[in-house]
Amino acid sequence: MLFSLAALLGYFGAAKAEPQSFETELLEIQQAWAQANYQLRDEAQEQAFKELEARVKSFTSQHQDRAEAYIWQGIVLSTEAGVVGGLGALDLAKQSKSSLEQALQLNENALDGSAHTSLGTLYYKVPGWPFGFGDDDLAREHLEKALAVNPNGIDPNYFYGEFLYEEGEYKAAKKHLQRALAAPARPTRPLADQERKREIQALLQQVEKKLKRRRS
Repeated sequence: MLFSLAALLGYFGAAKAEPQSFETELLEIQQAWAQANYQLRDEAQEQAFKELEARVKSFTSQHQDRAEAYIWQGIVLSTEAGVVGGLGALDLAKQSKSSLEQALQLNENALDGSAHTSLGTLYYKVPGWPFGFGDDDLAREHLEKALAVNPNGIDPNYFYGEFLYEEGEYKAAKKHLQRALAAPARPTRPLADQERKREIQALLQQVEKKLKRRRS
């Protein structure tokens, strides 16, 4: 009887100790985002983002004191907005903005200032008034704050470089894109790094074309 009781208690104890850690689930969300964003297209991609939206919202509701959860909720929602397009995109973008603002209130330096990176990107990708809340001045402000926290990071340099390209500031864009290309690898996010570097190289080619035209 003692053996059976001990075995039973051991079983339930092991089962209770099994929930995923915050870091493990966050990493799984990051990897699922990369797969949905880079490896899927059309209906399969939309469905993957709907499922990921539900997952990240559940995750965030369980960790309302963690800026990292709100950051990734914002990233998932903003990416989904780009995938879905149409009338539903602006609502998703607004939800993303709200999530990222909450992350900033909790800890603006979390994940190397990623809330500033993502919010700045959102401000320059969303249309301005009267259609949306886009604002180039706020975009620049948040992207520069992100770079102050993480000056050599791949994402803040890439998105600031993209923003500068859109603003016609090609020399500065080139500098930040080259810095993004030289950024240290993120061992837990190989797919995201690989695909981001492809985006950087493609944009650098466009920057070089613009600079060449200006010189000629």
